[in-house]
Amino acid sequence: LIGITLCAKPGDKPMKNPIGFGSFPCNDLLIPDEFTGAASVREVFEMGAGVGVPGPFTTLLLFDKKTNTIVNDESTEILKMLNAAFNDNGLAQKPLLDLYPSDLEEELNELNSSIVYPKVNNGVYRCGFVKSQKAYDAAVAELFDSLELLEEKLGTQRFLGGDGSRFTWLDLRLFMTLVRFDPVYVTYFKTNKKRIATDYPNLLGFVRDVYTMEGIGECINTNHIKTHYFTSHPDLNKFGIIPVYDGPDLEVASGRDEMFETTKE
Repeated sequence: LIGITLCAKPGDKPMKNPIGFGSFPCNDLLIPDEFTGAASVREVFEMGAGVGVPGPFTTLLLFDKKTNTIVNDESTEILKMLNAAFNDNGLAQKPLLDLYPSDLEEELNELNSSIVYPKVNNGVYRCGFVKSQKAYDAAVAELFDSLELLEEKLGTQRFLGGDGSRFTWLDLRLFMTLVRFDPVYVTYFKTNKKRIATDYPNLLGFVRDVYTMEGIGECINTNHIKTHYFTSHPDLNKFGIIPVYDGPDLEVASGRDEMFETTKE
């Protein structure tokens, strides 16, 4: 129904960073975009919105192949759309899975707007792209204060919302930052005060718990994640050197399902 593709494909010449350094192979895990044939996400944007469309040219990108138009390029909005868009026509594989439960809407929105998005999801970027020591110090302080709060919260419940028994969009949003934290952000964005692997046992357990859920771990490719970050910004990493560390082993059982006696979807 909805394919997931990339612009590069196995066998393509090794990629380089924007200023020509590095050599990054296109491995067999890449899924070529056979519909558009685009060599870059910019070409997809121009196909859907016209040549000369201003950037940034970002992923995720939801593209309508019938009308050759861009539907949406904001990941949070795409997630909400896909949560229920196919429930009534028999196409949803898990129609009973609701990542946006109405009874938790206010609580989740508040937690997201006050902590998860500004101080964690966006917080790591604020640390990485600041232009002054003062701004960096402020961003790092907010980030790690927030991680301490989340570490405490996830020490008493399995997931973020309500009584912690239900996995929601906010858990997924937090997971996507935490799974990148040690292998990327600690080095690249200088968020090196602490690590998830060694300093936050509850956050580490949470990441392992979510990673082992059906359909999630298979979407996480640490090699692709690291290659993207460490080669995308020459001002941060001119020569495109990719550090060796991949972060903690996410295949280790977290035990959180037994600890909190809830059932994974």
